[in-house]
Amino acid sequence: MKRTIKKAAVLGSGIMGSRIACHFANIGLEVLLLDIVPRDLDEKQKDNPAARNKLVNDALQTAIKSNPSPLYDKSKARLIETGNFDDDLSKIKEVDWIIEVVVENLDIKKSLFDKVEKERKAGTLITSNTSGIPIHLMLDGRSEDFQKHFCGTHFFNPPRYLRLLEIIPTKKTDPAIVDFFMSYGDLYLGKETVLCKDTPAFIANRIGVYGMMSTIHVTDQLGLTVNEVDKLTGPVIGHAKSATFRTSDVVGLDTLVNVSNNLYAALEKDESRDKFKLPRVVQKLSDEKWLGDKTGQGFYKKVKKDGKSEILELNLQTFEYEPKSKAKFDVMDKTKNIEDVRARLPILLEDESKAGEFYRKTFYDLFTYCSNRIPEIADELYRIDQAVAAGFAWEIGPFESWDVLGAEETTKKMKEAGFEPAAWVHEMLDAGNTSFYKFENGKKHYYDIPSKSYKVIPGTEGLIFLDAFKENNVVWEKPGATIYDIGDGVLNLEFHTKMNSVDADVIEGINTAITMAEKDYRGVVIGNEGQNFSAGANLAMLFMYAVDQEFDEIDLMVRTFQNTMTKARFSSVPVVAATSGLVLGGGCELSLHCDAIQAHAESYVGLVEVGVGLIPGGGGTKEMTLRASDDFTPGDPELNTLQEYFMNIATAKVATSAAEAQKMHILRGGDEITLNRTRLLTDAKEKVLALADAGYTQPVERTNIKVQGKSALAMFHAGISGMKYGSYISEHDQKIGQKLAWIMAGGDLSAPTMVSEQYLLDLEREAFLSLCGEPKTLERIQSILFKGKPLRN
Repeated sequence: MKRTIKKAAVLGSGIMGSRIACHFANIGLEVLLLDIVPRDLDEKQKDNPAARNKLVNDALQTAIKSNPSPLYDKSKARLIETGNFDDDLSKIKEVDWIIEVVVENLDIKKSLFDKVEKERKAGTLITSNTSGIPIHLMLDGRSEDFQKHFCGTHFFNPPRYLRLLEIIPTKKTDPAIVDFFMSYGDLYLGKETVLCKDTPAFIANRIGVYGMMSTIHVTDQLGLTVNEVDKLTGPVIGHAKSATFRTSDVVGLDTLVNVSNNLYAALEKDESRDKFKLPRVVQKLSDEKWLGDKTGQGFYKKVKKDGKSEILELNLQTFEYEPKSKAKFDVMDKTKNIEDVRARLPILLEDESKAGEFYRKTFYDLFTYCSNRIPEIADELYRIDQAVAAGFAWEIGPFESWDVLGAEETTKKMKEAGFEPAAWVHEMLDAGNTSFYKFENGKKHYYDIPSKSYKVIPGTEGLIFLDAFKENNVVWEKPGATIYDIGDGVLNLEFHTKMNSVDADVIEGINTAITMAEKDYRGVVIGNEGQNFSAGANLAMLFMYAVDQEFDEIDLMVRTFQNTMTKARFSSVPVVAATSGLVLGGGCELSLHCDAIQAHAESYVGLVEVGVGLIPGGGGTKEMTLRASDDFTPGDPELNTLQEYFMNIATAKVATSAAEAQKMHILRGGDEITLNRTRLLTDAKEKVLALADAGYTQPVERTNIKVQGKSALAMFHAGISGMKYGSYISEHDQKIGQKLAWIMAGGDLSAPTMVSEQYLLDLEREAFLSLCGEPKTLERIQSILFKGKPLRN
């Protein structure tokens, strides 16, 4: 039977419930969000709908106002209807999916399900978001239809940003329902949807919490500090910036304590059960109720000193708060310029210092534990990698990391260090299989333990993984960029620079990919599998030329960049940008000039050059002026449309989602949004082929861009002067704004005039060059390059 979800009900409006409701609204679902009636209502309030819904409404408003936002676009909140269990539970008859997200108490959940049974329409999906209660225990007393349509659907917090959705069926769940959720989570919710067994803490929390507790035990053994460990366990190894101890403070130490205690109690047969015993430092903080952000102090504490905020860290020996220790490790200097975590990990684990010892102890312990969890928590090793990476924002999972370090060699080193992985690992290696994953025929395969062979990861058969093309399909390569033939006549250009910034290699790669495609291929995808599409142009070279006043060199750089953008715009084959993460400055300009953008929902896009004292000089200002011209209506004498475009650039506004980028006119009608990051390159390739199949025609330069001349200049200058007079901007901001205004007005023209793209590019280049000679611009660039902080001067 074909099943569709048009409306969902979320039962429970706490931190998770309200944010799950928001994410459902993100994808366009109508949502019914319900919670209890407040218990402290007086006689006057008990019949007042506003008072009866106060708890749910307050929770929703708190979620909507939170930062980062759970909504792609705040207007999506209109899709969420609120109510309470007493008055509105009958409305669940109208929904297709009911998800329970109330407090983690089995009796409370079962009591709510009693009420749900009386109102729920037969066939309606019913799930629980529990993170710790066994799913099968919730079925006692439930009808056959309820049991058939029931399973666990465990989102991770925050639901919009963390990509994991664990699906936990019971023995009574209809297999068709499991298949539906696996597909729906992937395609519609944009999640890494992982099938789990009904074991304690399922997959991600079982492994993630074990890894966290193991790390804290090793921290104690080696006498490391809080800040040192967070430095060692953050982005340098491909983990979240909050690393270990900061994550505990954000989530709440009580959560870590509860999960650890529950796991210790439940896992009597786990060979590493003792790792879930609370380390002395965790026990001490728990006893003192120093639980993290919710209590104002945990492993870190924020204090005011001389009117300024300062972050102190906990001394794990004295339990006093002290200024942050300096986390200085030589191996960090060796790896700081290595962008790919896969290239960093071997160097980190080979280190001879205490840092290397820490890595070996924690990684080897985690590898051992994961190998022993098969088949207990998952039958296939790839499910563990998917769950942990997506649930804890790791770039690569445990078995992928093991492969990166060399499965065979690392297993030998583990044994020498006293770590004994599961027998199946030795059997795999003894049979001549030297990795947990491999790529064949463009597909990703995993080692299947029962069959002792490699199989394609289910659900990925049609997906693009660039690693699959690295051996035989590289058609051009430089240190900063690679071009792959990804099949069906499509090329893919990948950047390898730091933050995927646009440098000489990238510029050459764009030109080469388009030239090759125009000769022998059908089109080009520009995209990667990293965290960011591109954080902008490489400022280091520009800064060097500007300091030396080499303006001819700067002029050549800008002309080359503009010409490359023009080549992308006017190629004879379709060019599609596959954006995700940061799409800033030059990265944004590149996407603006492609035939289409296939944007991951989490694309943070903007022209941010004003922040470093410049204006968009690679065609970005021209392009937004062109789009403002196309949007202009004769009934807009105040030029509000043009002013909106101007302000987006002048304030360096960054869209916080692809949906917001649509409102900023960066994404247009033909551009599309992909919810699941794993599918982005595949969707972008399909976009290229669709454009080619539709009869792609090479665009021609526009010569009919309407600019407003003096009338627009007067408007812009009045606004800029008002901002300066009110001390909202600095004198240098004013100068930058006037340069930007000159371009977007088309110069000092006496009347509205039609101009060409090249006319605006010339104005753009002239303004960019003049600002490169400004000392305050150099100060801004220097601050970004050497301090990593924006400067307002």
